[in-house]
Amino acid sequence: MTTSTRLELDVDGRTRTLDVVTGPDTGPRTASRPLVLVLHGSRQSGATHRAFTGAGYDRLATEHGAVVAYLDGYRGNWNDARRESTFPARRENVDDVGFVRGVVAHLAATRDVDPGRVHAVGYSNGGQMVLRLLHEAPDLLAGAAVVAATMPTPESFLAPTPARAPHPVPILLVHGTKDPVVPYAGGRFPAFTRRVFHVDGTALSAPETARYLARRNGITAEPTHRMRTARDRGTWIEQTDFRQDDLPPVRLLTVHGGGHTVPGPGRQPFVVGRTARTLATADAVAEHLGLAADRERRRTSR
Repeated sequence: MTTSTRLELDVDGRTRTLDVVTGPDTGPRTASRPLVLVLHGSRQSGATHRAFTGAGYDRLATEHGAVVAYLDGYRGNWNDARRESTFPARRENVDDVGFVRGVVAHLAATRDVDPGRVHAVGYSNGGQMVLRLLHEAPDLLAGAAVVAATMPTPESFLAPTPARAPHPVPILLVHGTKDPVVPYAGGRFPAFTRRVFHVDGTALSAPETARYLARRNGITAEPTHRMRTARDRGTWIEQTDFRQDDLPPVRLLTVHGGGHTVPGPGRQPFVVGRTARTLATADAVAEHLGLAADRERRRTSR
């Protein structure tokens, strides 16, 4: 059982909103809680993305003791630093980095959240916003997950891109090979995406994005590959890991046959492609970003 609370914050003269989800045991304790920020895709809100994913990220509250915050973008979008975007959040240069910082500060003060254990999970436009946070606010995050989004090429990206991340963190990427909105192979966005979602520009492929982020983390070793799940209803998942001693790892989960979707329980429109059911994205997030280890440490310390 979870509890959801609607909050409003004033950021840069705008009223911003979010839904905060907590589990049954998230009251006052001696140890602060991790915070998971969930950033939705274009034309969604936090609530619609929660429904889109079958409330899958709520499990991070019930099973891992996290506070889960579903943030609302500005008029359905995030100002994600893609140069060619023309939706209102970009045109009005909405301070979404400030919004995220404000959410973290507020929940640290009111919900027993540890500001040193903040993780961001973003889908599509929300995934692009997570990429902006990694570049522009690297001190804010302890881990990041990007679903159905790839790194813009330098000429299409407004945020600073230092060669080495000043604060490297573990990063999870999830992307379908049959994504009709954000192509797995990268390049320019399709005409449909440009017309409907008011974005443009070019991007790296999903594997190139993983390699780029690994290099930013200081990882120079070649990746390893393995089959994560067997084929089921037209999809299977391949896991690619970039790892090197004492450096935060980067993982790419390639959903072969998957669309512009979030693997897991959500009932997502078939027009955006197949949804893999053999893996819950929330479980992959908990595993790679260390929330599962946090839960085990709390269990053994009781």
